[in-house]
Amino acid sequence: MKSPTRSFMISKFQEYYQANSLEIPPILDSREWGFISFHDEKGMRRHRSYLTKTELMDYIRSVVPAHIYHSTAYYHRPSASTMKEKIWKGADLIFDLDADHLREVPESYTKMLSLVKKETLKLITILTTDLGFDEKSINIVFSGGRGYHIHIRHPLVLPLESDERREIVDYITGRGLDIENFINIDLIKYNYDSKRVSKLRGPSESSSGWGKRINRALESYIIYLQELKEEDAIRVLCRTRGIGKKRAMTFYEGILNKNIIREIRFGNLDFFKGSSEIWQKLLIEYKKGEGAELAKCIEKERGMIDEPVTSDVKRLIRCPGSLHGGSGFRVTPLCIQDLEDFDPLWDAIVFGEDPISIEITKPFIAELCGQSYRMLPGKTEVPLQAAVFLIARGAAELSSL
Repeated sequence: MKSPTRSFMISKFQEYYQANSLEIPPILDSREWGFISFHDEKGMRRHRSYLTKTELMDYIRSVVPAHIYHSTAYYHRPSASTMKEKIWKGADLIFDLDADHLREVPESYTKMLSLVKKETLKLITILTTDLGFDEKSINIVFSGGRGYHIHIRHPLVLPLESDERREIVDYITGRGLDIENFINIDLIKYNYDSKRVSKLRGPSESSSGWGKRINRALESYIIYLQELKEEDAIRVLCRTRGIGKKRAMTFYEGILNKNIIREIRFGNLDFFKGSSEIWQKLLIEYKKGEGAELAKCIEKERGMIDEPVTSDVKRLIRCPGSLHGGSGFRVTPLCIQDLEDFDPLWDAIVFGEDPISIEITKPFIAELCGQSYRMLPGKTEVPLQAAVFLIARGAAELSSL
């Protein structure tokens, strides 16, 4: 970033901080703070602490950092220069959802943000239904970049060590999930002929936790097959060892029955003669790390989070209300009720529409406040909000037409 461009960005960030404050986390005097400058200094200026909000804001307004972080942990001596000297007292439980950790991330920034939001809503459901956290204890923050942070400050989670937090991560992501623990073969004895018939049972839609999600995954798999052409569905089924064309055709014809989805929701996988054998072969393939289509349906039920962030009890995280130096967006605090309708490309933008002359240094595509920008190298004029974003993304420099 050239010197005039840097001065421009500092001035705009300073204007913002002069008019706005941060959302200060609780127990301010026990938090460590870190800052990254607009200047070419390498690394983060950290190991700082503040007793009051006024003291913190005075510092921010004087140095105008590009990025502002606070510790998720509480310390006896937060400004000590080593972690050992700080003396850890506890930490918030943090989840970081970022596009880098999602499956099949879209190239479009707009679609990427939409996908991350869906994953965030999924995680909130797991936290509230499976893990029992009250909605009031869940604080959501748009990171200002490509995702969301969730802060939980319930007294029961503060003393948890890294290993205990890792167990929470494992549950959310389904690590070590053994699907066979949720599938049962019931042996039913018929008195009239003394035959023993196996009946394959899966979890029902009324199950709790992972049982419910596995039920949903099995339903998704059947719907996936139903929507394929017959020859394509049979080809997919025949990829599984032990399933020949005849069995695959019988299974496919059977799942076209209008009552099949209802049966799955009840947990019944024994739709018709021979169907339980097909399911068992599909599940064996899945357990061996094969069976891609069924695996995809189950993978969609896993929580996609940045796992080291949650298990790290000494992490620094962006402060709500600050500006993200890589986008110019506001690191925006939200409540659960606001998340569904929140649109970062409108609601996290703080700068106006005054025209600014910039020079595009590399091709870039962006969408802000309903306006699409397809930028090619060269000089142009754009609204202030777009200029700040493009400069922050390293795609432009300040210019004079």
